[in-house]
Amino acid sequence: MTGKESPDRTVRVAAIQMCSGNDKWRNLATVDALLKIAADRDCCLTVLPENFAFAGSADNDKLAHAEEEGAGPIQDYLRDAARRYGLWIVAGSLPLRSGQPDRCFGASMVFDEQGVLRACYRKMHLFDVDLAEHKERYRESATMAHGGQVVAIDSVIGRLGLSICYDVRFPELYRQLADDGAVAFSIPAAFTSVTGAAHWHVLMRARAIENLAYVIAPGQFGQHPNGRNTYGHSLIVDPWGRVIAEQASGEAAVVAEIDTAMSSRLRQEFPALQHRRLK
Repeated sequence: MTGKESPDRTVRVAAIQMCSGNDKWRNLATVDALLKIAADRDCCLTVLPENFAFAGSADNDKLAHAEEEGAGPIQDYLRDAARRYGLWIVAGSLPLRSGQPDRCFGASMVFDEQGVLRACYRKMHLFDVDLAEHKERYRESATMAHGGQVVAIDSVIGRLGLSICYDVRFPELYRQLADDGAVAFSIPAAFTSVTGAAHWHVLMRARAIENLAYVIAPGQFGQHPNGRNTYGHSLIVDPWGRVIAEQASGEAAVVAEIDTAMSSRLRQEFPALQHRRLK
């Protein structure tokens, strides 16, 4: 399918939930098993969570696994899996070299069902926060570089806007993606248990409601080698803000049927995006 318009049809998509560790090949084996479930359930597109291929004991461990765009074992696996399963794969985030030896990009890469790389989005907003009450401190910018380009792509489900985790707290990014024709957003994540319990559902539903767009939000769950606990609750939200599929914990392919014309139809019937007066 090409262009920004989607045919009026229903298709199935999946959000992949997992608990990644520091064994890259074991993580990819888990991904493969979950992609097979999605393919067996007739999905046409899957979204993997943030850090699906590797979650180390220290933040800088990922630097040893960073790849050049277009080459490397993680990308080789994704190309092969997309072809074998006939799936579009939005590879939540994987480490790409940034040109700085002490920092990599967190990149969301999209492969079509032929294994062709269609897009690469580099995470723009880095998670530098202190949760003093819970004695948690995060500094993604210490080992990651900021991306600088907003990316939307024509996909099998229509125009898809790419983002990663902490990006969800910046609604202006999603409004720009909607202005570029996006009718669905991928938001792969590794939300902390603390911030997830407080904000996960409301943020995902808000991004869907205010843009009248689907949200596909796979997450990490459980405890990882660095001691971080992630929230899970991978979900898919429709353009009216309804959660149409969700799983709280455990490895899963969270599957939902979506109407590829729903976003465009709602934007005509409820034209809030045309009523803005701030430009």
